[in-house]
Amino acid sequence: MPSITRREFIRHGLLAITALPLGAGILSSRALAADLPLLDPGSPQAQALGYVDKASKARGHDAWKKDRTCANCMFFDADSAGCQLFPQNRVASEGWCQAWNG
Repeated sequence: MPSITRREFIRHGLLAITALPLGAGILSSRALAADLPLLDPGSPQAQALGYVDKASKARGHDAWKKDRTCANCMFFDADSAGCQLFPQNRVASEGWCQAWNG
């Protein structure tokens, strides 16, 4: 059995203790994001970016392209259905807005 020095034991213990709040913060932010309300397409912020809850509703928009949805946008977080552009809300994965970026 490999031996560990007291110094290594303390160092590893301190690293583990300092990592605890980081891990808890990541878990709680994901849990909180899941509790956010779904974005209302009629809200001023959603309308400013042309957000729709179904991408097919945006067909007439100049920036719309087939197969572009919130689910494949770089701003979308699939774990929480959150969007960096709408931090106070979740968005529909089949939604779309003119800020879509792959």
